[in-house]
Amino acid sequence: MKILFIHQNFPGQFRQLAPALAAAGHQVHALAIADHGAPGVVLHRYSVNAPAPGEAGPHPWLRDAQSKVLRGQAAMQAMAALDAQGFVPDLVVANPGWGEALCVKDVWPNTRLLCLMEFFYAAHGLDTGFDPEFTNTSLDDRGRLRLKNLALLEALLSMDAGVTPTQWQHDCLPAHMRSKVSVIFDGIDTDAVRPDPGASIRLGSGLTLRAGDPVLSFVSRNLEPYRGFHVFMRALPELLARSPEAHVVIVGGDGVSYGAAPAGGGSWRGQLLAELRGRLDMSRLHFVGRVPYRDYLRLLQVAAVHCYLTYPFVLSWSCIEAMSAGCHVVGSRTGPVTEFIEPGCNGSLVDFFDTAALADALAQGLAQRTSLQALRRRARDTAIERCDFRRVALPAYQSLIASLAP
Repeated sequence: MKILFIHQNFPGQFRQLAPALAAAGHQVHALAIADHGAPGVVLHRYSVNAPAPGEAGPHPWLRDAQSKVLRGQAAMQAMAALDAQGFVPDLVVANPGWGEALCVKDVWPNTRLLCLMEFFYAAHGLDTGFDPEFTNTSLDDRGRLRLKNLALLEALLSMDAGVTPTQWQHDCLPAHMRSKVSVIFDGIDTDAVRPDPGASIRLGSGLTLRAGDPVLSFVSRNLEPYRGFHVFMRALPELLARSPEAHVVIVGGDGVSYGAAPAGGGSWRGQLLAELRGRLDMSRLHFVGRVPYRDYLRLLQVAAVHCYLTYPFVLSWSCIEAMSAGCHVVGSRTGPVTEFIEPGCNGSLVDFFDTAALADALAQGLAQRTSLQALRRRARDTAIERCDFRRVALPAYQSLIASLAP
């Protein structure tokens, strides 16, 4: 089959799927703004035209929609150029959340469209309004949030099939449209992300930490409330007092991936360190920023306990990768974390806002790290059985794609 992936920051969620389909003999192309590429994939780039200078801005509710329409228009023009060159895909695979899939069927009416439905927004019950400390959702905010779904609704109407990574995300979709959407986790390489009893990491301070040491890890693209950074930090004074030999390694940048920056400026890390000044043993707290993937993997192989907190939102790959690496994951009792972690079986769960319970669970995990080997093995088994790319995700995708073949 001729398959075209569309994602402004390709490969994005398709980092394993696109090369795997190319290796299986499909003719795989990709349309993107960024120039990252993937093995075996022919990359085509497109650019977005900004509004003309002096052009009146849209209604505030439509600013997000306008950015998606601009991407959709630019992608449509790029697809039309491919069509003029004689490339007509049998299947287009896209993440419609960026707006790029809006006009696929206008260029290629007979091409099958498979959409990754990552997250459907709602004013109640999900991430919005979840954390009262940082959220004051007005009626105007709710209207703006509703319009963030415009591109997703169009995708649900026009796509031939959809896929979403977790059952929780599937259940967030409009009930009458869920039948078109399959649940297939993105997939991780559990053969590469595996326990290593000989793993070690050397920090910038010169300290070397090894597998078996009382090491606690926390990972997020950026350190921010959406991923529970504030809750984690507030649990550390008690955790460090109860675990005098423990070292805490925190991976993440000081930017903002989701939500808003601190009201007073600066970073969430700076704000939390100021709030907790004098209560943290900084000799055992290590902020390492963003690190290469191999160093991140080494950290998971060294860590005895990994903390993963999140608003009710898209699940991070790091949660499943930590399980695959044999960590004891202490997670928040929020969807979709509860879909993968069963307390006492393959990990631990605590209420997102309960810092005392979090400190207790983390301290117990570190203290019992040698006696909880069975739990950590079951965590890895869960990752292999439900989330492995080669064994689970790829066969499911291949079956779905075969069903869409012309």
